[in-house]
Amino acid sequence: MPELPDLTVYAERLQARLGGQVIEGVRVASPFLVRSAAPPLQAVVGRRVLGVRRLGKQLVVALDDDLYLVVHLMIAGRFHWKPPGARLPAKVGLAAFDFAAGTLLLTEASPKKRAALHCVRGAAALAAFDRGGLEVLDASPEAFRARLAAENHTLKRALTDPRLFAAIGNAYSDEILHRARLSPVKLTRSLTPAESERLYAATRAVLQEWIDRLRAETGDGFPEQVTAFRPEMAVHGRYRQPCPTCGALIQRIRYAENECNYCARCQTDGKLLADRALSRLLRADWPRTLDELERRRAAAASVSG
Repeated sequence: MPELPDLTVYAERLQARLGGQVIEGVRVASPFLVRSAAPPLQAVVGRRVLGVRRLGKQLVVALDDDLYLVVHLMIAGRFHWKPPGARLPAKVGLAAFDFAAGTLLLTEASPKKRAALHCVRGAAALAAFDRGGLEVLDASPEAFRARLAAENHTLKRALTDPRLFAAIGNAYSDEILHRARLSPVKLTRSLTPAESERLYAATRAVLQEWIDRLRAETGDGFPEQVTAFRPEMAVHGRYRQPCPTCGALIQRIRYAENECNYCARCQTDGKLLADRALSRLLRADWPRTLDELERRRAAAASVSG
């Protein structure tokens, strides 16, 4: 799912392409996309784009006549900027917004059509989409600590809760916690002042660094390679690859449709975290530490060799 850095660059490049342009037509290919009925989506035709911004994990296109398009890309939704009149892809195409300068395509490369488009009128209607998450890049250390302490959750859950923090998801929470050298399962209310300060600094640094990196990659073009898995990442998506800090193999725990990636040596004092399914399956055979896991792997390798 696109998170704060990707969505920030999306908004900037959409603003550069669409700002001041008039929507000449809207083509919708998927009946699952449009989640609102009044005003009708066709009401945006003939309206001028006043601006594009991010609202949590959603992108908002502001139009004249007090209209707003609110797009949630979910996991597999993506934007593409094409020449005027571009055709919608047969299988993944959701909608096309036609402008004189080009066509904005919305696609979703997943059989589960989760991306959502709303057309609303007025600031009050738009405000209903705000989950209330703190914008960390605009927040003080005190505001950050207050959000962490608001509920006693694991750090991983707290960072990815849209009611607590805006637009941080599975990928960047992994990177943030690795940078902060904190366990993903540590409880928020157990943080020391020094740990809270470290997490605040790591959150801001990771998000800003990736915004800067993605801006540099995109330049004056349009972001076409939006993904949560990048080779430059420290831990996310790098299971069993070496940690760039200490060289230990990256570990993971899986839950629902997500996974948490971490370095046991850097973040958990060498302790391995077990998800509930593996813990129940392996019971006493589950290795408790990174050293124990490495001994078992070495023994298995010597036997097979």
